[in-house]
Amino acid sequence: MTTKGHVYVIDDDEAMRDSLNFLLDSFGFEVRLFETAQGFLDALPGLSFGCVVSDVRMPGLDGIELLKRMKDTQSPFPILIMTGHGDVPLAVEAMKLGAVDFLEKPFDDDRLTAMIEAAIRQAEPAAKSEAIVQDITARVASLSPRERQVMEGLIAGLSNKLIAREYDISPRTIEVYRANVMTKMQAGSLSELVRLAMRAGMLND
Repeated sequence: MTTKGHVYVIDDDEAMRDSLNFLLDSFGFEVRLFETAQGFLDALPGLSFGCVVSDVRMPGLDGIELLKRMKDTQSPFPILIMTGHGDVPLAVEAMKLGAVDFLEKPFDDDRLTAMIEAAIRQAEPAAKSEAIVQDITARVASLSPRERQVMEGLIAGLSNKLIAREYDISPRTIEVYRANVMTKMQAGSLSELVRLAMRAGMLND
């Protein structure tokens, strides 16, 4: 069964975690629970894209500090903040730090699930785009120094012969490097190689 998306619940209150787990699971979300914000941040590099639902008041790292850390790392994960009654100033601060919305406890179940769905839908394209850029950057990083030079020559519009002359190697050797570049970059044509280079920031002035 396909899920509606991943949701990461961060709350030091075990009863609240269990309640949200049951609710979100029944709505078709893939849920993972965290007792602390630090525990979530430690696991973050290995997590699939999803929506974070975090309490604002927690011992240790609180929801505001979590937002600051996520902002510093330019994380694409949307974050919904849960606040207690009367925590409006904290909620406003959370919004300024990038929280997509906040809910006051106790909240309406349907409103929470609708907010999570909207947050995932709005943030997903940017998250996918970021993942693509990281993948292309990794492909560039896999090139040897000479392959990188050949790629730079190709996207600059130089012929094999001109690249060969610039590095004082034979055109035949350049053809081998060129083939390696196309394979490692997963490019089927020169125009595709140029597009990949643009996404990787290699053609920025």
